[in-house]
Amino acid sequence: MKCLAGITVAAATALGLAAVPSVASGESDRVVRPGESIQSAVDASKPGDTVVVLPGTYRESVLITKPGLTLRGTGERTVIAPAAAKGAKGTKGTKGAKAANACAMGGNGICVIGTKGHTVDDVHIRSLTVSGFDKSGVWAAWTDGLSVHRVAARKNGTWGIAQERSTRGDFRHNTATGNGDAGIFVANSVTEEGGATDTGGTLVVDNSVSGNRIGVTARRVRNLVIDGNTLTGNCSGVFVVGDESRPAAGAMTISGNRILKNNKFCPATPRLSAIQGSGIVLTGSEATTVRSNVILDNVGSTPLSGGILLFKSFVGALNTDNTISENLVRGNKPADLANRDTAGTGNSFVSNTCGTSVPAGMCAG
Repeated sequence: MKCLAGITVAAATALGLAAVPSVASGESDRVVRPGESIQSAVDASKPGDTVVVLPGTYRESVLITKPGLTLRGTGERTVIAPAAAKGAKGTKGTKGAKAANACAMGGNGICVIGTKGHTVDDVHIRSLTVSGFDKSGVWAAWTDGLSVHRVAARKNGTWGIAQERSTRGDFRHNTATGNGDAGIFVANSVTEEGGATDTGGTLVVDNSVSGNRIGVTARRVRNLVIDGNTLTGNCSGVFVVGDESRPAAGAMTISGNRILKNNKFCPATPRLSAIQGSGIVLTGSEATTVRSNVILDNVGSTPLSGGILLFKSFVGALNTDNTISENLVRGNKPADLANRDTAGTGNSFVSNTCGTSVPAGMCAG
C-alpha cells in the first residue's frame, strides 16, 4: 500500500496538485517543488502529514514543531542550503522573513524543537541533503522518537546531525562529511552542565561518517547504541565524553563499527586537546561495552592517539567498569590499546586481537 501511495504522489506531482491523500493511512502528502517554500508546507501541515520535497536546491531553514510529521526528500538531489544573502537574486519563496525563523537564526538547516514540558514526538526526516550551514545540518532538542534516515549532512560549521535533551532517537544510513565538529552528535545539553541524559536507547546505526573533526560524539549521555558505522578520515572515530556530574556518562554499547585511518589533524580547542589518529576514546565513562569493532591504522602523536583509548576526562572524572572485548585492533599508533586512566577501576580488556598495548600484555594475539 505504501508503494501505491508513492505512485499517487508522483501522479499528483505530474498533474500539478499540491496535496493528495495517502492511500495507506488517510493522512496527507504535500509536495514542494523548486522555487516553493518547504517551511510554508510544514506550517500548513497537520500532525501525521508528510511533506515531500522534489529534487532541487531550497535556500531556507526548516523549523518543525509538530509531532508525527515526515519531511521526505527524493534523495541527495533534494538539497537544503542556507538562504542567499539579503538582496541576492534567485531566492524566490525563501528570502526575507520566510528564512528568518528560529532555526535560521541559530545557523541550522533543519530543526526539530520542543520544550522541557512538551517534547516533539515521532518526527521523521528522510532522503535529502543539508549542507553549508554555520551550525548544524540537522538540529534537535526536546524530542522523542526522532528518526533521521538517508540524510547527507555535508560541510556544516559545527555538527552534521545533532540531538540534545532528547530520547529514543534513530539515526541510520546517513552520510556525514566535512562538518566542523562531529558528524553525528548526541548530548545532554550544549549550554548547561549536569548529569548524563538517559537517551532511552537512541540508535546510531549503519552511518558513513568521514572528514569531520570527530565521527560520532556521545557527550554526557547514557543508554545508546553505536553500531555498524563506517568512520574514516576524521580526526577521531568515536568519542565518549563524561565529567564529574551524576549520573555518569556511559552504559552504552559501541559494537560492529569499522574505524579506519582517522588521521586528519585537528588543533586544540578550549574544550579539547589536539586530536589525530584516534579510533575510540572513552573519557569519564562507566559501564560501556566496546565489542567486535574493526579498528585499523589510526595513527597520530597526540595524547589521544591510538586504537582504543581510556583517558581520564579533562575535569578529572575516571573511567569505571568498562569492558573492551573481541575487537580487531591493528596498525594503530602509538598503540592499539591504551589505558591512560590507570586510576580508573573495573575496566577490562578481554580477547582483543591487537599488536601493541599500553601497558603491555593486554593483547590476546
